[in-house]
Amino acid sequence: MPESEETGYINGLIAGTDTKVNIVGLVGPVDSGDSARYNRGYVLGVQAVNPDAKILVAHTGSFSDYVKSSEVATSQLSSGADMLTGSSQQAIGALRATAESPTAMWVGQDLAQLTTEEGKAKCIAASAYNYAAVVIDLVNRIESGVKGGECIPMNFANGGFIFEYNPALEAEWVSPELKELVASTIESFKADPDGTLANWADVDYSTL
Repeated sequence: MPESEETGYINGLIAGTDTKVNIVGLVGPVDSGDSARYNRGYVLGVQAVNPDAKILVAHTGSFSDYVKSSEVATSQLSSGADMLTGSSQQAIGALRATAESPTAMWVGQDLAQLTTEEGKAKCIAASAYNYAAVVIDLVNRIESGVKGGECIPMNFANGGFIFEYNPALEAEWVSPELKELVASTIESFKADPDGTLANWADVDYSTL
């Protein structure tokens, strides 16, 4: 189980800090699984640095509907959002919509977004899953006699997440203070993977 509230929180810190208009957007696929965890972590991250920010949340209902994702992002951009994010394959549609805005920027949940044409110009930073950490743990458990019945987490503490900045945008969008906040937050996740964001499921979109 990817505990992606951690990566969402990091992106929320960036979005909440860098927004110029105090409106940020989130384009989700469906409200379940690791996507739900990422989205709520993002909300918590934004609120941690910018409690006055308005957070626009919408779901396309699909992990792969690029067109719907683009439409949702366009709607959020029209409502004034200048920092967007999204998860799963459908998010590329939202990133492409963001790329058409002269002012909006993106924080990603896929390192590949840093290298796309749109991402090079718009994606400030991104995270990715590192399945090698989980596979190693899986093999070790099997060799120790555990045949199943356990959920193996992915998080920063066990190397299950990778985080990178876009070198083309880092100087402009990531201040030294923000970079230090992100680094210290990741270290706090590593030190306490079980309790740092234990309240992620309490996020209620209806109160945003």
